[in-house]
Amino acid sequence: MPLQKRVRLKRRALFVSGGMIWLLLFFGRQLLAGNEVVFVAYNLENYTLHGSAGTRPKADRARDAVAQMIAELRPDLLGVCEIGSLDAVEDLRERLRLRGIEFRDVELVAGPDPERHLALLSRFPLVSRQSRPRVAYELNGIPQLVRRGFLDVVVELDGAYRLRLVGAHLKSKLPVPEGESLVRRMEAQLLRGHVDSVLLAEPNTQLLVYGDLNDTREQPAIREILGNRGSPGALVDLPAEDSLGDRWTHYWRTADVYSRIDYLLVNKALFPRVVKGSARVWRSPIWREASDHRPLSLRILPQER
Repeated sequence: MPLQKRVRLKRRALFVSGGMIWLLLFFGRQLLAGNEVVFVAYNLENYTLHGSAGTRPKADRARDAVAQMIAELRPDLLGVCEIGSLDAVEDLRERLRLRGIEFRDVELVAGPDPERHLALLSRFPLVSRQSRPRVAYELNGIPQLVRRGFLDVVVELDGAYRLRLVGAHLKSKLPVPEGESLVRRMEAQLLRGHVDSVLLAEPNTQLLVYGDLNDTREQPAIREILGNRGSPGALVDLPAEDSLGDRWTHYWRTADVYSRIDYLLVNKALFPRVVKGSARVWRSPIWREASDHRPLSLRILPQER
């Protein structure tokens, strides 16, 4: 075979080989991206169908706005606060189904608060449920209950990989005779105790703690939940911001205050699986039609890269 022809064939082979490598790298990245799991945490602001003496039913338009906000994020796991009973959960599921989002499993935690519950909707099976709707404690010698309890489930995401999710909605800033900040601090201590019990039993647990904690980061309640920096059970607060760099998650109309009171907290075992920079606050023109909160989102890798 002439030398010139051999050179042409060799170049063609190198071109094809290089192209195949590029395609493999490209599709490999796509497959990895496709394996990312999207988690969304969202306070829905009284998503109830029936209401009560103190709460009006959430308007159809507002419920539609909630569904649209969630649909824009396309979550695989959705942790919500302030949802009513199971009929409200099913109402939300149906609105999301119409937008192409199906959830196969649900955990609803109905604590002592008769109107505002915690729920988790999942595209993946919930393989373990340890939620605590009634968490008792004493304050000034008077028996109390954590108003919304704690949600606690294990989700099987990809074969053997399991993620533990703990959701909370701590006492609001609305005044109570016992002192709302003191109640919130007590609830925070109990949440921290629950986290400690989880990690003591299974130190390698991949743990995500999320929810409306109703306080800003420098306050004692949040410091209590985060734990001692450097300790094995310490949680990492993932700094989430929106497309403009704003971090507020809630607008309190009474005080005319914007603040960050919703959180995504991970333990050290889960931190390496969090996609760097993926913690976001969702900015949307319809956010106020839906809720007084904005949703948080996060991407997690079930398979290590």
